[in-house]
Amino acid sequence: MVVVQGSKVPLPQPSSLSHPNTTSILFEPSSLSLALTHSDSSLSLYPSFNPHTPLTHPQTLIPSPSSSSTFLLLQQPHSSPAPAAVLFLVSSPHRSRILLRLYRLRRRHRETPSFARVPRVLCSHKDLRFQPGLGVLLDANHGAAVKLAGSVNYFALYALSSNKVWVFAVKDDDGGGGGVRLMRCAVIECGRPVFSVSVAFGFLILGEEDGVRVFGLRRLVKGRGGKRVGNSKHLRNGGGRGGGLEVVNCNGDLEGKMERHGVVAVKQTNVKFKPDNRDGGSCFVALKGNEVKTKSATKVSMSIKAISVQAVSQRMFLILDSHGDIHLLCLSNSGIGVDITGNVRQLPRIMKVQSLAVLPDVSNMSQTIWISDGCHSVHMFTAMDIENALNETDGNDCKEKIMHLPVIRVLFSSEKIQDMISLSANSILILGQGNIYLFFFFYTFDFLLNSMPRTLLHLLPPSFDKP
Repeated sequence: MVVVQGSKVPLPQPSSLSHPNTTSILFEPSSLSLALTHSDSSLSLYPSFNPHTPLTHPQTLIPSPSSSSTFLLLQQPHSSPAPAAVLFLVSSPHRSRILLRLYRLRRRHRETPSFARVPRVLCSHKDLRFQPGLGVLLDANHGAAVKLAGSVNYFALYALSSNKVWVFAVKDDDGGGGGVRLMRCAVIECGRPVFSVSVAFGFLILGEEDGVRVFGLRRLVKGRGGKRVGNSKHLRNGGGRGGGLEVVNCNGDLEGKMERHGVVAVKQTNVKFKPDNRDGGSCFVALKGNEVKTKSATKVSMSIKAISVQAVSQRMFLILDSHGDIHLLCLSNSGIGVDITGNVRQLPRIMKVQSLAVLPDVSNMSQTIWISDGCHSVHMFTAMDIENALNETDGNDCKEKIMHLPVIRVLFSSEKIQDMISLSANSILILGQGNIYLFFFFYTFDFLLNSMPRTLLHLLPPSFDKP
């Protein structure tokens, strides 16, 4: 028998002055950190999130305005026993420029974990400037929209006004004190708007109109063949489907010539890419759009936009398009090779999907995927179900065979769903109209203990006691 355990996460009472309504949520699984974005664009950070402890006073309150935010992990050298450091990045407009505010999770012995401003950021480029008490200023116009996407040691920033994507590397400052070193690794000048940005498992994926563009992250930050270079590479956009972009590279390992004041410098020269975009550094994968019949009996393909890209595993990504359909993107390598190839398949239309949540986990045989219609329902299925459905379709000679995707569970919410995040293979946080709800799926208590990550066991409701 399947048991569903649901509970309401205690939140501060909303008020126009101190605690505006929550509009979106972010979760960092390794540290159990939770970030709430409010209606006035301020943010609240909660380290070591426990849904059964009231979130009355955020330990870190980030004042508005903010335009985008993301978590970032700083992987320590293999020789270091220290765990990965957790950073939280926030972008904001500042006098029409882009301001980056960096916060670091402090986990000191016998002290409650808390986020604090990064006291010092070493910047290695003239268009990056750190101001104590303010943050890092990027000499670029903020404009109407900015998107941030973080991963391990790297993050990407997209500005709509300049139509550029910046790729940055972050590293601990050797001087200690909680400071970091920030370096621009690549600047991608896009020929068309970008609707979503994802950095995961060694890939940078840009959601565009009618498809996604995939870059090998190591190729971007180290140059051809994985070698460390200080060159700039250019690829002019042809304007059509799968056209190229202009890419500017520098040393992404933060290893350059040391100049005065301890700033790293990397020389940049220009190298022109081949216009056919076949050097292996990137590839464009087209999405299949819907066709509409006209009065003249001709079919016109409707434009679709890749508005969300989420990693499932090292080779599988899910793409949500502007029509509410989901596509499965499979890549041929882990992002560290030279050639990148991929193929995409559209999944069966269960509903018009408005939001998608998945927690990528290479240790799990079958990741859980959650989709919502943005109204009152959440459907759950697994990555293994997708693979089985694809194998059944591929093994049939009839091209018209319909692919069936089984839905394992369905949740219904009394409140209209604004956002949702996956905590584990069988747990999810759902943001309603200002309220957050936690749901667990399990068969028996023993099954729950064996299937949940050990770091998430404290999230269990208090009514569950270990036998």
